[in-house]
Amino acid sequence: METYSLLREFADSWMLLFLFAFFIGVVIWVFRPGATKTYEDPSGIPFRHEDKPAKRGEADAKEA
Repeated sequence: METYSLLREFADSWMLLFLFAFFIGVVIWVFRPGATKTYEDPSGIPFRHEDKPAKRGEADAKEA
């Protein structure tokens, strides 16, 4: 069997199954019950300076 055919067969079957399982694992990890605290701060990043641009060096500063 040629190398290309072997790799193509592997990608069509087992790699597809592996990537699907990985995707489901990531979705479960993100939506687990304890994840809310972890993602609260990053979810507000686009809205931190909506009334005016951030000052130089302030863009990554955590609001107090």
